[in-house]
Amino acid sequence: MEVRKPAAQEIFAERKPVKDLGKAELVTTLRPEEGFTMIRGGKGYTIADIEALPEGERAELIDGELFRMDAPMRTHQKILMKLAFEIEFYIRRQRGSCEVYPAPFAVYIKNDRHNYVEPDISVTCDRDKLDEKGCHGAPDWVIEIVSPSSAKMDYAYKAKLYREAGVREYWIVDAEKETVTVYDFAHGKGAAVYHFTDQIKAGIFEELYLNLSEMDI
Repeated sequence: MEVRKPAAQEIFAERKPVKDLGKAELVTTLRPEEGFTMIRGGKGYTIADIEALPEGERAELIDGELFRMDAPMRTHQKILMKLAFEIEFYIRRQRGSCEVYPAPFAVYIKNDRHNYVEPDISVTCDRDKLDEKGCHGAPDWVIEIVSPSSAKMDYAYKAKLYREAGVREYWIVDAEKETVTVYDFAHGKGAAVYHFTDQIKAGIFEELYLNLSEMDI
């Protein structure tokens, strides 16, 4: 299938943040001013369309819908690098087996033809899921860093996708608000919101606490 490029009528999917992810619903209203760029074409896209993208273009695939990704801002990248370093350093110090990958890194989240994401940071402890192409199945921990064009995608579409796929823990880092929203899917807990100055425990590890205010962000 040929990937259709967005024209002047490019559309964006809007959906409301929800408190209870178990009852999350995607809102079908379309607005042109916010969200990831959703390429018109419904739910008929597959991994083949991702692989056919021109060099340098990135997109994600959620239940057959294709979303073009904007280039990240400098602050986004700075947070990504600081967090990935801290997590990698902890794993090395503990001589753990989990592996940390920053974006761009391919995650075939449901191991099917219709879902493909590139989380900002993914931590995978089952090495059988990893090969040279990426991660096949759900990582144990996913972190997304909110950008102006990705906030609603991160809080609704991806929260629902990651819960359904079996991600154990999901963090959303918001540099503008200086907050971290933590979803403990493994224990069925609702979202907890922390400030950058808090010591935030990583649920999948026994002794890893992250304080973003100490990372010179």
